[in-house]
Amino acid sequence: MVITARGLNRATLARQLLLDRVPLGVEEAVRRVVALQAQQPGSPYVALWNRLAGFEPEELDGAVAGYEVVRSTLMRLTLHLVHAEDWRAFREGMEPTLRGSRLHDPRFKAAGFTAADADELLPDLLAYAGEARTGAQLRARLEAARGGPVEAVVWRMMRQYAPLWHAPTGPPWSFGAAQAFVTASTPPVLADPEAAHAGLTTLIRRYLEGFGPASVPDMAQFTMAPRGKVRAAVAALDGELERLEGPDGTVLYDVPGAPRPDEGVSAPPRLMAMWDSVLLAYADRSRVIPPAYRKHVIRVNGDTLPTLLVDGYVAGVWRPVVGGIEASAFHPLSAGAWDGLAVEAGALGGFLAARDPRVYARYDHWWAKGLPGVETRILPAA
Repeated sequence: MVITARGLNRATLARQLLLDRVPLGVEEAVRRVVALQAQQPGSPYVALWNRLAGFEPEELDGAVAGYEVVRSTLMRLTLHLVHAEDWRAFREGMEPTLRGSRLHDPRFKAAGFTAADADELLPDLLAYAGEARTGAQLRARLEAARGGPVEAVVWRMMRQYAPLWHAPTGPPWSFGAAQAFVTASTPPVLADPEAAHAGLTTLIRRYLEGFGPASVPDMAQFTMAPRGKVRAAVAALDGELERLEGPDGTVLYDVPGAPRPDEGVSAPPRLMAMWDSVLLAYADRSRVIPPAYRKHVIRVNGDTLPTLLVDGYVAGVWRPVVGGIEASAFHPLSAGAWDGLAVEAGALGGFLAARDPRVYARYDHWWAKGLPGVETRILPAA
């Protein structure tokens, strides 16, 4: 079967709950979309607001507080919110990547630490974090066990590698500038190749459920796992996956029965969160981001700006400002598109007003440096 570029776009939007806002609870929604990037505390809330009918932020507050949905360093070595029942397999699948990048980082070694040191120190640290502890408390515990000061870079590598969940510290969102951690209630098996392979296989299948059809390079981009390990995971799913041909002849894989809407289905406008996963989940990001716009959306340091989605594709960027939402289009938009964006902006402005009206204000410097918008409008908040 051959699938077109537009067909791939519509498949992603359907699986990511972006063709219609759906009446789901937070926990089930997070499972459906697989993972929400969460390094910016407000972004998972904006992401779910885009996807769920009648979403109330208190629902996510409660799921985080009860550890039904957990925040942890996972795919692409960055923070994600995932369903607690997915976390262990995802963490085991990411183990070789996390261990190699964190415990074998040259800065870790330069500070006098080895992977063996980390393995020795980890059990006491995890036992101490059996109840939520602040980052300062855990670093102090590490220093006490080490018998001397621990450099900031060592603490950062250790907390990103350790099987820890972030404990909520908000407001205005579940997580604030201060960090706290608790040991995961479902401990993964660490440094075990068989557990890592099984975990990555589960993660790849879940990825395809939420983002497929996709190629091996796409899967490797989402996880940051080596392509060889991704291919081995795909091979382990032999008989469970369908094989398709992409628009340029690329081999794609998918789970049978997953949504693949007709490419003619309409896609409503959306104001996507910073670092929304649909912008980052593929090696070929033209599925959602026109190539000419990629460098404007994904900045040189990795910051991924909040975007306007029009007809399923990135058409510009937005940011909250006094009085509403500033929307900058990269190409001329129809009156109907602007009307749809205005409705979305009015609702989003009202949603943000109760918590953090200027949720992305710290990233205004990207606008100060200039963006190639052909038209900018202030869309009033409700």
